[in-house]
Amino acid sequence: MMPLGVGFANANPAISAELEPFLDLPLVNRDAAHGPGGVNPALPYDKAQLENLLEKADREGVDPPRYAALLLQYRLVDVTEAAGIDLLTWDPRAGVEANRQNLVDSYSYYVGLQLNHRELQWAGMGGLVGADFGGGLIDFELMSGIYDFPGMAQTANAIVEQTLEVLGPDAVALLPEGLRALARSGATITPQDLQQILGEILVMQKNIFSDLMPMHQAYVTEGLPALEQMHRAGLFDATVMNAWIDVASGETDRIAAGNRVLLQREQGVVIRSQWDDVRNYKGDVGEAITYASTIAASPSVAGVVAPRSYKPVTISTTLADGRVATLTTPLPSWNWSVFDQRWDYISTELLPKYKAMVENKWPQLESELREPYDQKLEGARPLRNIPQMLQSALEGTTVTFA
Repeated sequence: MMPLGVGFANANPAISAELEPFLDLPLVNRDAAHGPGGVNPALPYDKAQLENLLEKADREGVDPPRYAALLLQYRLVDVTEAAGIDLLTWDPRAGVEANRQNLVDSYSYYVGLQLNHRELQWAGMGGLVGADFGGGLIDFELMSGIYDFPGMAQTANAIVEQTLEVLGPDAVALLPEGLRALARSGATITPQDLQQILGEILVMQKNIFSDLMPMHQAYVTEGLPALEQMHRAGLFDATVMNAWIDVASGETDRIAAGNRVLLQREQGVVIRSQWDDVRNYKGDVGEAITYASTIAASPSVAGVVAPRSYKPVTISTTLADGRVATLTTPLPSWNWSVFDQRWDYISTELLPKYKAMVENKWPQLESELREPYDQKLEGARPLRNIPQMLQSALEGTTVTFA
């Protein structure tokens, strides 16, 4: 499709009856939490029809923001067809088994972008981390009936009690909120709770794809003019447009900076509030589950420290006899669902180490990216190990005195 909006709009354009119903439509389903399918139920899913409507909008001088929903639907249909996904029936609320192939197809598409376009580092990193994410989701669904949260709660309680016994009640308040929440509520978490949170996470996965992948598909098929059209329509701001200009620059540092902005958009705009909602689900329940997921995560990017080993718990206090007691336990002092903490980890671990792989170890990275995605997904099934990880953390908890 030729990029639109390159001419001058008419002051009072005459809108054809065919086009009128598809203008000024709200993006009611840009957040996939509202239902399956595309961005507005009034829009068609036929790529040729959408392209024809957009060309008509250009000929009739329609102001780009008026056809924003139509344009995003076209780009979303284009990229889902390229990825092999049926947009009309894509419903994240249907669960992992119903969406397994969508997970495989979407992340395989990410990986293909990186393999064919060295500058698309956000897509490559998303593809690798997506396998870890998808494997965890499979465990969430398949194990929700037998997940040993009561046993995990017992272990978490033991760590809390040890802290209380050695360091006192003030020190307990310094333990991660997620660990304390797990101790308080782990025994009451139900399979229904897990299914609810699973649905929210699958919604996030579709939201990321639906926001970033239309941009990527426009870039690889039509270049920056197609992205400028999306920008004029108000689908993203100047910061994102400038990021794409950097990505296309051919300059190493600018490419990295542009991809960083795309990652900030993903984590800080597209899914930020949804992670907050998951963490706040039923009070301690969401806090406990998101903390448990932080313990379980194991990103596949070479050299990246697992979240559970990043900034582990260390608490010091002065005892009545004047000695300083320090408790350490090999559990994270932070929670992946909190944006500032998540971004600290991403910008310290994931971003620089993935960039180094692209620039210095491309053959190794390429080999990892080319691994069949079904196989990659099955190899990333960490959640089943959380009880053992917690028990190991309990055994590794130490107190030193100075």
